[in-house]
Amino acid sequence: MERVVLVTGASGGVGLALCQRLLEEDGRLHLCIACRNEQKSEATRDLLLAAHPAAQVSTVEMDLGNLASVLRAARELRCRFQRLDFVYLNAGIMPNPHVNFKALWHGLLTGKLLHMLTTAEGIMTQTDRLNGDGLQEVFATNLFGHFMLVRQLQSLLCSNEKPSRLIWTSSSNARESAFSLSDYQHAKGQESYSSSKYATDLTSVVLNRKFNGQGLYSSVVCPGLVMSNMTYGILPIFLWKLLMPLMWLIRFFAKTYTLTPYNGAEAHVWLFKQKPEYLDSLVKYHSCTSGLGRCYVEPRKMDVDEDTAEKLYQKLLELEEQTLEKYRDLLD
Repeated sequence: MERVVLVTGASGGVGLALCQRLLEEDGRLHLCIACRNEQKSEATRDLLLAAHPAAQVSTVEMDLGNLASVLRAARELRCRFQRLDFVYLNAGIMPNPHVNFKALWHGLLTGKLLHMLTTAEGIMTQTDRLNGDGLQEVFATNLFGHFMLVRQLQSLLCSNEKPSRLIWTSSSNARESAFSLSDYQHAKGQESYSSSKYATDLTSVVLNRKFNGQGLYSSVVCPGLVMSNMTYGILPIFLWKLLMPLMWLIRFFAKTYTLTPYNGAEAHVWLFKQKPEYLDSLVKYHSCTSGLGRCYVEPRKMDVDEDTAEKLYQKLLELEEQTLEKYRDLLD
């Protein structure tokens, strides 16, 4: 029986590389790519089929930052498929990023520069805003839109003959210090990306506790530092090109400098080949690349509090209830 795989954020970066690598791993799977608009979806599908003419690739229009779009897409997917084997929750944004060069200089003087360069701790801030649903845009796109999607696809994910998998794209920038339960949308801070990724880690932990018994397993991965549209938003492209020789050198000391989307998708693809029953739900799987270019996966224990995870989950359920009341016309 062919496996059905859904990938969000599939039009570029790690998402596109992941789709290409999955088709290389299993040419018989049915790959459904979710992109923000029809033009991106079709262009991505054409690109994938050019390299894999016999592949089964379908599209669904889904803007994770727009809850009505998520509900419409979920309804379409429920009509189209009887089950989903893998859902890669990969779409994400980092709007208006700013680099704190003063903090970088301080890191150099205090010997913390390498840690800062591999985690972005203390050197990256973002300016967030409200979206059309009245939610913080980063929280909505990176976490809550995906949470709503999973909840709406529960009938396709649970109680199947074989286990189904959720694989979230998290980050080494996911830090407890950037997250607060009292401000879980991060409306008051300037590290919305870090907060949303830490909330992602917490959510994955709870989903395993709630749904492993129904055959649904959740994992989180970190693609490392990848040159993509998101990265190019931090500094001008010409500056990244000037820095590239230095980046290759740093990779001898910082294995999470995967640099290319292909390398960044290593952990995603590795999980595609694992049996979920033997995976640790409290581990994040990091894509790594050696200085000589060898790709591998490194599991690292996550710094998550399970009680905090449960409390966040309850807040997400409350927000979900409000959302469904608002968009009841889009429900079956």
